[in-house]
Amino acid sequence: MMKRALVTGGSGGIGAAICRRLAADGLHVIVHANSRLEQARQLASELAGSGSAAAVQFDVTDRAATEAALEGLLEGGPIQVVVNNAGIHDDAVMPAMKPRQWSRVIDVSLNGFFNVTQPLLMAMIRTRWGRVINISSVAGLTGNRGQTNYAAAKAGLHGATKSLALEVASRGITVNAVAPGIIATAMSKGAFTTEVIERLVPMKRAGAPEEVAAVVAFLASEQAGYISGQIISVNGGMI
Repeated sequence: MMKRALVTGGSGGIGAAICRRLAADGLHVIVHANSRLEQARQLASELAGSGSAAAVQFDVTDRAATEAALEGLLEGGPIQVVVNNAGIHDDAVMPAMKPRQWSRVIDVSLNGFFNVTQPLLMAMIRTRWGRVINISSVAGLTGNRGQTNYAAAKAGLHGATKSLALEVASRGITVNAVAPGIIATAMSKGAFTTEVIERLVPMKRAGAPEEVAAVVAFLASEQAGYISGQIISVNGGMI
């Protein structure tokens, strides 16, 4: 039976690469979006041409709406792979950071992880197979100026990853995080000049979304069944 995967923030640069790779590996991919439903539908339509895909819309910070959407999806069977990729950043140095900047970034990455993952766990437990993959960031490992909120959210995700991994390990479910460095996407294009990348990244280049997607696809596979509770960096040797 075809396994089903939900990728939150699936219409973005890294998210879309993950969706394409999981679909190529034979999974039914549910492409999630909040504000960019049309892009998610276009991607799902593209993937359905060679595989199986659908699009879904909900705000991961809205617990009730997320639960309702997931209940509808679970009527079609268990979702055994969840990739928590939805995330935002709203940068400011801490003395100038507004409370809403702090709360919103934490809300999407950390509360979003709970709101999406918790309702899916019992179905994974019943089938004794599951993969929870959280997309983090190098900022969660090293910190980054102007990103106290983002680094806190991602570091929190690391603790959640390790704790949940312990809770579900005996049920055939793995929980891991992938921490990208500088990846060439529309979001990062204006943020890093070539000079900055050459200074920060030993490999002297930005990573490709497909390089992140390859790690996610491996963690979602049968072959990665003995890897759990890990934070795997994809950053060109930055740390």
